[in-house]
Amino acid sequence: SGQSGENDSRPVEWAVCSVCKRLYREPKILPCLHTFCLDCISHLEPFSVHAGRNRDAPERKGSDGETPKEKAAPITVTVLCPDCDSEVDLPPSGPAGLTTDHLALDEVFLETLVRNGPLGCDLCGEGRAESRCEICCVNLCEFCFQAHRRQTRTASHSIQQLQDLKSQGRLCRPVLCAFHPGQELRLFCQPCDLPVCLECAATLHSEHRCSPAHEVIGCHGDHIRTLVTVRLRPRLQRLEQTLQKVEGSQEALQTRVEATANEVRAFARGYASAVEAHCLALLRCLEELHIQRKNQLHLQRAQLQQALSDVHGGVDFADRLLSCGSDAEILSTKGVTLRRLSSEVSGYPVVGVIHFKPLDPNKCTIDGQGLQQANEGQQAHFTLVCRNSSGDQMARGGDHVLVSIVHREKKNCVVESTVVDNNDGSYKVSYTPDEAGTYSVWVCVKAQHVKGSPFILNVTKKLRLHTGVFHCCSFCSSGGAKEARCGCPGTMPGGFQGCGHNHKGHPGKPHWSCCGSTTEKSECLPASVIKAVSAGKHVRTIEL
Repeated sequence: SGQSGENDSRPVEWAVCSVCKRLYREPKILPCLHTFCLDCISHLEPFSVHAGRNRDAPERKGSDGETPKEKAAPITVTVLCPDCDSEVDLPPSGPAGLTTDHLALDEVFLETLVRNGPLGCDLCGEGRAESRCEICCVNLCEFCFQAHRRQTRTASHSIQQLQDLKSQGRLCRPVLCAFHPGQELRLFCQPCDLPVCLECAATLHSEHRCSPAHEVIGCHGDHIRTLVTVRLRPRLQRLEQTLQKVEGSQEALQTRVEATANEVRAFARGYASAVEAHCLALLRCLEELHIQRKNQLHLQRAQLQQALSDVHGGVDFADRLLSCGSDAEILSTKGVTLRRLSSEVSGYPVVGVIHFKPLDPNKCTIDGQGLQQANEGQQAHFTLVCRNSSGDQMARGGDHVLVSIVHREKKNCVVESTVVDNNDGSYKVSYTPDEAGTYSVWVCVKAQHVKGSPFILNVTKKLRLHTGVFHCCSFCSSGGAKEARCGCPGTMPGGFQGCGHNHKGHPGKPHWSCCGSTTEKSECLPASVIKAVSAGKHVRTIEL
């Protein structure tokens, strides 16, 4: 029997073969549970042909429980399912031996009704079918319907109008025996595991145990239902979840690939831009060097031309004097002529080839204490000397020098620096730190660190001038004499003359303290901080 929903919501593919794209004609079920027309299966090309038992057929055993030995192994033809591409074996009798898909036949009949297709009479083949015998599964015209009713064997068959079947959207009919036409498969043979009709049970299966179908359907149906519920549906859910994860991974992979591709393209564009910028910088540097060397050579050429002109003039004058002048004329002009000619011989050096060696940041040096030590609020200096690959100081300036001074703990604390080009290969760097601490000093020439960069700079707190009155601690300076007094009449908080320090456990070293301090506790100053230590004498200004 078959069942479907409303006519407009029935899936059309249930009645259509996926190979020929038409309504099923003699639908057969392959072992992979996909249904195709008998003719479509017959036209499938064999995937393999081998001798042996059909691997999809159940193993039959004799009455003694042993598998009967076959005289000749059957030839098994294997084909590929057009839907799932699985390898399936056809029965030895060919595609016709496959199980008929009765559900597909029901769907074909219902689809034909829905489409209002012409149904001819299955008995006479001439009239238009108007009714259907549910027992014989034939469509009947009006004449054949009356004849069907008059025959004794078919008079009790259930016949319904096709219009009623179309309006109901349902089709319930019996499955008939293939060996005994008109006989319904009402029994089930347990040993053969096959549904049979009454005549089959009385003849072919007379020695077998045959039970009514409605008695055994519960056992076999529950077995299928349990297999689907306990094993297949959980596996179906796991497969669906795994498929979702794989699809999610595919999407994530595609997203990551696209993001990486964009990063690669951005890096390539940035790299190409950096190469182009570096190329332009090198060309500018080359052009600057060209202009510099060109100017030098132009100056030297002008000097040489002037020297050549001067020498020519002296030589021409001397030749004319010696060839045309009298003795008196020569002797009278001898002095000035010799002085001129002597100066031309020794006064014009001959310039040779100009050698140029490029600047090498690894050979550059830094002089000055301002690179390592500085005081808070005080200007500090150091000098950068640019050298070439031979270690010689460059004779020119114009190099790009970058100096960066950053607090090592406070990244937002940056010290501004000033670089002065001395035009002789040296550069004076000046800066004034506003906060004490440890700094990193980066010194770069042409975007490259010089040797030792970055350097460590320690900035100490600035010295301040104390304008108060100080005197020696009488107790400590006298070696612990309680009667010792400072030379001044000043007193400390608490009425003590001297530092007012609690001397219990005091080391007894000479130190200084402020007289007349207005604080609750005067601070003792170690002698190492005070430049002038003199017992009993006042010091009004001390650098701390």
